[in-house]
Amino acid sequence: MDLKLSTLLCFSLFFSTILTPTLSELCNPQDKKVLFEIKTAFNNPYILSSWKSNADCCTDWYNVECDPNTNRINSLTIFTDDRLTGQIPAQVGDLPYLETLVLRKLPNLTGPIQPSIAKLKHLKTLRLSWNGLSGSVPDFLSQLKNLTFLELNFNNFTGSIPSSLSQLPNLASLRLDRNKFTGHIPSSFGQFVGVIPDLYLSHNQLTGKIPTSLGKMDFSRLDLSRNMLEGDALFLFGLNKTTEIVDLSRNMLEFDLSKAEFTNSLILLDLNHNRLTGSIPEELTEVKLQFFNVSYNRLCGQIPVGGNLQNFDNTSYFHNRCLCGTPLPSCK
Repeated sequence: MDLKLSTLLCFSLFFSTILTPTLSELCNPQDKKVLFEIKTAFNNPYILSSWKSNADCCTDWYNVECDPNTNRINSLTIFTDDRLTGQIPAQVGDLPYLETLVLRKLPNLTGPIQPSIAKLKHLKTLRLSWNGLSGSVPDFLSQLKNLTFLELNFNNFTGSIPSSLSQLPNLASLRLDRNKFTGHIPSSFGQFVGVIPDLYLSHNQLTGKIPTSLGKMDFSRLDLSRNMLEGDALFLFGLNKTTEIVDLSRNMLEFDLSKAEFTNSLILLDLNHNRLTGSIPEELTEVKLQFFNVSYNRLCGQIPVGGNLQNFDNTSYFHNRCLCGTPLPSCK
């Protein structure tokens, strides 16, 4: 009897040492509770079918990640699902260690930006792009001082762009393109307090002049295309800049292109469909442009020969007042 008892105890001890690690769940119970509430708010979509009560959210669930040290949820990423419906759940603000929140390519995700997102003080990446979101962009986003990427593009946001976004000191990229914003570009966008972000404001309904304060910034990428902007833009260029991409196409800008000074770092320059006058500067032959378009303007004179300027076909130059030379017909 004693032998049987000792044998039983040995087996029990053996199995307990094997099974205990698999039975101990890494997932924080409060985080798991919040995630189930988010799943319910989204009407239990198929994309979240791995979120099961008997599975560990840190090791077995898709669409989430846990911090390897604390095991707290630090990433929630849901994208490309037209069956997910509803609004951004308020419960996303109850994941206090979230650093990445990505809800993109969800065409039936509607409504405003959830105010509870303001509680996510550790948030570094906020990508809410390619959805059906609407309303105004709230000022509280400027409270998220750790934000590095803020992407709200391809939605239906309206109203003016909050000037307070310039107070985000770590912002590397700000994408507000392809919405329905109106009003002026905030002058504060020439006064970013920390990192100078790549700035995308294209495909909106912005009006007025580009603030001259933007000329103080050394943007790496600047896209203001397809708005209703007018006036001068010469101050955006300069030999001391390190700018790579400038797209000002399809506005109503008016300035003398021959007076512009272009940095050698420029690889894309798109100025088509504006009201530019003057001629193409000779100095552009020294810039290794990969894309160039000045069509549909009021330019005159011979296209400078050299560099990459003859690598572009006539569609980069046509519909000007009196431009001539390769690839257009020769000057008379």
